[in-house]
Amino acid sequence: MENEPILYVNMLGKFSMSYDGQPISFKRNTATNAMKLLQILLHATGTPEGGIPRTQLWGELFGREDLANVANNLRVTVFRLKKMLSATCLPEYEYLHIEKGLYKWESPVPLYIDVLEFVKLVEQAKNETDKEKRGKLLLEACRLYRGEFLPGLSGEDWVIILSVQYKNLYAYAITEVCEYLKEQKEYETILELTRTAVEIYPFDEYQTYRIDALIALNRYKEARGYYEETSKMFFEELGITPSEKMMNQFHEMSSKMSQKYQDADEIKEGLKEKSYENGAFYVQLPSFRDSYRLVRRMIERNGRSVFLMICSITDRQGIPMESSEKLEVLSNNLHKSIKGSLRRGDFFTKYSPSQFLIMLVGTNRENCDIIYDRILSRFTENHKTWKQNLQYYVSSVADTESSNSHIRFQENESYWN
Repeated sequence: MENEPILYVNMLGKFSMSYDGQPISFKRNTATNAMKLLQILLHATGTPEGGIPRTQLWGELFGREDLANVANNLRVTVFRLKKMLSATCLPEYEYLHIEKGLYKWESPVPLYIDVLEFVKLVEQAKNETDKEKRGKLLLEACRLYRGEFLPGLSGEDWVIILSVQYKNLYAYAITEVCEYLKEQKEYETILELTRTAVEIYPFDEYQTYRIDALIALNRYKEARGYYEETSKMFFEELGITPSEKMMNQFHEMSSKMSQKYQDADEIKEGLKEKSYENGAFYVQLPSFRDSYRLVRRMIERNGRSVFLMICSITDRQGIPMESSEKLEVLSNNLHKSIKGSLRRGDFFTKYSPSQFLIMLVGTNRENCDIIYDRILSRFTENHKTWKQNLQYYVSSVADTESSNSHIRFQENESYWN
C-alpha cells in the first residue's frame, strides 16, 4: 500500500521511535525494565525466530535474580510495557505476543530498525560481486551507523556483545567503502563518512582516510593541521605517537607543501605564532625531539649551557602514577605550572601521561633548582599535599648522550630509564 505509515526505530547512537513522521514519546523513565523489554523485543525481530525465549529474556532483563521473583517481575514488566504503548500515538494493537515461551513484537504496520538494516546492507555487500553495487551498499550502511548500539544500555552484557559485533561490521564497511571511494576519486564523500567515524571512534585511526582525502584535494594546510591535532590527541589521551602510516602522510604533506612557491612575506606569515603568549612554548614530542637534536649540535659549536629537566608525577612512593582521573587533573595542572613558570625562550613537551620534559636554555645547574621551585610553588598553590606527587631530575644536554644518562633520544624513539 502506497504511503503506508512506517514505524521507524533507531538503535544506533541513541534509542528513539517515530510513527508516521511523529516522534513517539514515553512518559515513563526510559531506564525502566519496561523500556528495556521494548528494546529487546524490537531487536529480536531480526532473529530467525522473530522473538526471544522466556529463559533468555529473564537473563537479559533481570540478571541473577531469584527465579520466583524473575517470573513475577516479567509479568509486571510486560503489563507496564503494554500500558506504555497504549499511551502513545501508535495504532491500538496487541504488540507483545507470547507463544510457547517465545516473546515476540508483532505490528500491524511496517517496521524499520536501523541496526537490522545496517547488518542486512553489509551482508548484501559481502555477497555482491559488482564493484559499483557493492560500494553503494556499503555507503548506505555506513551512513546508517550514527553511533554505538543502544548506548543507554551499554552496561548490559547482551548489549556489550552485540556492540562489539556491530563495531566490527562497521570497521569492515568503512574501510572497504573508503578504499572504493579513493578509486572513484570521491574524496568529499570520504570526508563526510570519516567525520562521523572519527566522532564515534576517535582512536581507531580513521583520521588516516581523512588526511588522504585532504591531500588528494590539494588541501595540504588543512591536512597538516588535522594531522597535528590528531597527533596531539593520541599523545595526550593515550601517551602514544601517531602510527607509521600517519607519519608517512605527514612527510608526504610536507614534501608537497614545500613544492608550492610562496613569496617571502607568505613564508614569514606562515612561520609566525598565531598569537602572542607569555611563558614557555609547548611542542609535541616529535618536535621536541628535533629541537633537542638541533640544540645538541649548536652547543657543540658555541658551548652554551643548556639543561634538560624531567618532571614526573608519582604516587607519593616514587612510582609513576598510572592512568586515572587524578593523574589527568595533576597533569593538566603541571602543564599550566610549567608554562607559567618559565621564559618564552624555554620550551617543553609531554613525554608520557605522567612526565614532562623541559629544555632550559642559557642557565646553570643552580638556577635549575630555582626554576623547579617556581614550578612546584605554582603546582601546589591550591593543594599543598601535591608536593609529594612531584619529582624532578636535571641533566646538562651535553651529558644526555652518555651511558649514565637517564634519558636518551635515538632515531624516532625516546627512552627514559
